[in-house]
Amino acid sequence: MKIYNSLTRRKEEFVPVEEGKVKMYACGITVSGEAHIGHAFQALIYDVFRKFLEKQGYDVTYARNYTDVDDKIIARSRETGIPADKYAADMIEKIDAVMARAHIDEPTVWLKATENIGNIIAFIEKLIQKGHAYAAENGDVYFDVDSYPAYGQLSGRDKEDMLDGVRVENDACKKNAYDFALWKAAKEGEISWDSPWGRGRPGWHIECSAMNLAAFGESIDIHGGGRDLIFPHHENEIAQTEALTGKRFAKYWTHNGLIKINGQKMSKSLGNVLLLSDILDKYSDEALKFALLSMNYRADINITDGLFDDAEARLARFYTLIGEAEKAFPAEEGLYPAIDKKFDEAMSDDFNTALALSDLFGYFKEISHLLHENDPTARRMTNQIRKTYGLLGLFRRGAEDYLAQYGAQEEDVPAEVKAIAEERFLARKNKDWAKSDALRDRLRSLGYSVKDSKEGYEIIKN
Repeated sequence: MKIYNSLTRRKEEFVPVEEGKVKMYACGITVSGEAHIGHAFQALIYDVFRKFLEKQGYDVTYARNYTDVDDKIIARSRETGIPADKYAADMIEKIDAVMARAHIDEPTVWLKATENIGNIIAFIEKLIQKGHAYAAENGDVYFDVDSYPAYGQLSGRDKEDMLDGVRVENDACKKNAYDFALWKAAKEGEISWDSPWGRGRPGWHIECSAMNLAAFGESIDIHGGGRDLIFPHHENEIAQTEALTGKRFAKYWTHNGLIKINGQKMSKSLGNVLLLSDILDKYSDEALKFALLSMNYRADINITDGLFDDAEARLARFYTLIGEAEKAFPAEEGLYPAIDKKFDEAMSDDFNTALALSDLFGYFKEISHLLHENDPTARRMTNQIRKTYGLLGLFRRGAEDYLAQYGAQEEDVPAEVKAIAEERFLARKNKDWAKSDALRDRLRSLGYSVKDSKEGYEIIKN
């Protein structure tokens, strides 16, 4: 099994620190607002990681955090008049509920910054003792970047460009502008805790390092998050953790791509944030997963108009064939292991869900053929698909139930149209282009067109 390691910039054979066991941590959500499509993508990716590793026989402990105190949460508290701790708790409750609607499983361990203040303070104190951090006169505490020569190894940045995109605060209190805050002195009215440096709260980066150390010890196997976290967040995590322990923090650094909406970066300023709850009000959680997992997890995903409609329509066709196979061979309980073997091969190459899902088109084309031949192999294949692809959160519902709720948007295609489309498909297969064009024109006269693909064709009502 190979995993792409962002630190070394190559795929590497996966060998855990401790044989048979995997410690995995993914940076979760800063709860300043409701869960959006980007949060769902990241949570889904690491849920799939965990489940496939377990399928390979590993004992996986998967930790995920909520950042429940930071500048954005404090700003939202001021805007709403709700105390920061209550605002964060209410938002976590909403996020948990919508993730449950998406059927994205919870991690083994939940971690929250506000429940680890003691661990954070102890971590900072040790960094100061080791000469890697210093307290400023105003009560802030900073990490001394110059004290850690390997800084920049993950992002590839040097000190000349590491300030790009990073907010610089209280420059007068720092040794260097690129030093980053471990502890922030409390401002009037802000949520805060007692510390050796006065009332204050943790900086963002220190939270994950301190929680990891408390939950797992000095080293973990996999650390993950969105690609936007590589710098400065994950770079800073490496620096402060390895400066403290003197050991490698994470063996494999993994990062999922980012979400774009019709080609634009998703952001509040552009007004194009796509909330998870709004998607699930219209589409099934399986359509959401099919759409997102059809891309390589490291690539950016462009959410275009029709993406989820297309995913739902494909799933409806797949469920229709599953229902037909289950109805035709109700007593058949056998499996089709070749499907599972091919799935494992795809997923063992850096969790290649895109390749695994592309195989479905060929499987269902074969299932359709087998059903026409009244061959029970069709049911064995659908049994295996349910079992294998359930790991991705797909095909977990009864066919009738799914189609009753989500298949309604597909209008029934008249038998005449289906017959013409199939005849055209065979004409193209035989390279009879004249006949194919004539049949295409006939379909158009009936109000239909055909979209060709390497898997077959799709009938579309004009």
